[in-house]
Amino acid sequence: MNPLTIIPLYIGFWEILLIVLVILLLVGGKKIPELMKGLGKGTKSFKEGLNEPEDQENQAEKK
Repeated sequence: MNPLTIIPLYIGFWEILLIVLVILLLVGGKKIPELMKGLGKGTKSFKEGLNEPEDQENQAEKK
């Protein structure tokens, strides 16, 4: 019996709700906005990093 066949790959509404509640209990309600702000900054930085090579190429073409 393959152990991967036992693990369901579908995450439903109740599983997501349970994960959110556990995070809320572990972190606390006051810290969640700070975590989301940090996550947003990280995402923005990552997207800027992905676009950076394109910006360098565009600058090289302009010269």
